[in-house]
Amino acid sequence: MSPSFRNMLIGAALAVAGVACAQTAPQTPELAQKWKDRSLFTIPVNSLDGSPAKLDQYAGKVVLVVNCASKCGYTRQYTGLQKLWDEYKDKGLVVIGFPSNDFGGQEPGSAEEIATFCSKNYGVTFPMMAKCQTRAGEGQSPVFEFLGTRTGKLPGWNFCKYLVGKDGQPIAFYASGTAPDSDELKKAIDAALAAAAPTAPAAPATPAAPASPAPPKSGA
Repeated sequence: MSPSFRNMLIGAALAVAGVACAQTAPQTPELAQKWKDRSLFTIPVNSLDGSPAKLDQYAGKVVLVVNCASKCGYTRQYTGLQKLWDEYKDKGLVVIGFPSNDFGGQEPGSAEEIATFCSKNYGVTFPMMAKCQTRAGEGQSPVFEFLGTRTGKLPGWNFCKYLVGKDGQPIAFYASGTAPDSDELKKAIDAALAAAAPTAPAAPATPAAPASPAPPKSGA
């Protein structure tokens, strides 16, 4: 039995057993305070090629965050994610992949190998970020710490999804078994896109300059 086929069987078995559902994210006063006034768009990340990526470029858009892997039974969801990106990118949706080796060792490749795999096999063109740790604890990606703190849920397997609103706050978490083309997910995306964009706080009014004193009258 090939390693890739064995990994697929393991993933399927764990999904049936419920592992593909969410894990409970730590909820502490410290985490709540840390992320109190933050949004997804304020978190620094790196692209798959290692260069800095600014999530604030997506402010005002709806974002689907997905933890990905190349050797998983759910890897075929790359096809659906790409179709979702093609269908919705001009409507204001951004799909962002975060490769992770957390579950079953199913993303062992280098950044270059991941990029080649996704492009060659699935024609992926949506943004892909650097490989990261989604699980709680030392080394966890700030993105997933933020999303977990807000929702109380962390991925229990590969290809879990967070739908994030135009304000950078998560709307919902979806387990691995929720397909990218599912009615449930697409209806939620449509609703998020239809929601009003957050309004920027009004700038404080500039105080009027004091009036110049009138010149004294002649002969006074």
